[in-house]
Amino acid sequence: MPPAKYQIVTAIVVTIIVLLLAGFFILILVAYINQRKKKHLEEKSVMESLFNQTLLQTQLEIQEQTLKTISQEIHDNIGQVLSLAKLNLNTIDMTNPGKLLEKINDSKQLVSKAIQDLRDLSKSLNTDNIVSIGLQRAIEYELDMINKAGGHETKLEINGDIVRVDSQKELIIFRIMQELLNNIIKHAGARLIKVQAIYLSNELELIVTDDGQGFDLELLNRNDKNENGSGLGIRNMHNRAKLIGADLNFNSITGQGTTVKLKLPLNS
Repeated sequence: MPPAKYQIVTAIVVTIIVLLLAGFFILILVAYINQRKKKHLEEKSVMESLFNQTLLQTQLEIQEQTLKTISQEIHDNIGQVLSLAKLNLNTIDMTNPGKLLEKINDSKQLVSKAIQDLRDLSKSLNTDNIVSIGLQRAIEYELDMINKAGGHETKLEINGDIVRVDSQKELIIFRIMQELLNNIIKHAGARLIKVQAIYLSNELELIVTDDGQGFDLELLNRNDKNENGSGLGIRNMHNRAKLIGADLNFNSITGQGTTVKLKLPLNS
């Protein structure tokens, strides 16, 4: 075969081989991209399902905790107010007009207070109220209830301009805050509970501080829950925070209280 024809044939063969290899690599690349895309969609579907399950569980837990609070409030406060009103009415002396009007007015005020307290409680019966009033007001209401119950002093500080967060994220954040406050009340032996809400241009930071007995941070690294279940509760809070793109950190020293920081990006 003449050299010129040989070179042409060689060039054609090399070109065909290169095109075949290029096509083969393109097919592999397309298959890889499709596989990654399918895996991403599957992971997204799992995450959405997990988020919806967590959201539903959060709503149920908030309602359960609210019912417990309402039960305690009715027993400790509203029941006492109505008992005082009943006592006033039972001790009315019809022969003493001066005291009669005073006791009637006192009874009216007590009944009015009981009605207002019941109205306040009715507003917290479902999670829709948290969505409507916002995270900040819901936390404030929770702290007011703790303060009202006695045994703990609560403080709320707000820095920056309040920004509303996605309602679903607000529910999950509120449940995390609710669980933190419950743990302080049950286990910390604290007198003062302080909550700071710091609104930055791109981040919401919530800081919960108590002056209680603190705890061993090694609980965070244990795979099994401890006696009071706080290890499992802490992991649940971490998982929920991670699910909404938030960062949750505990800082505690035995005998010196605990500080918990939750940071949520506002542009995510």
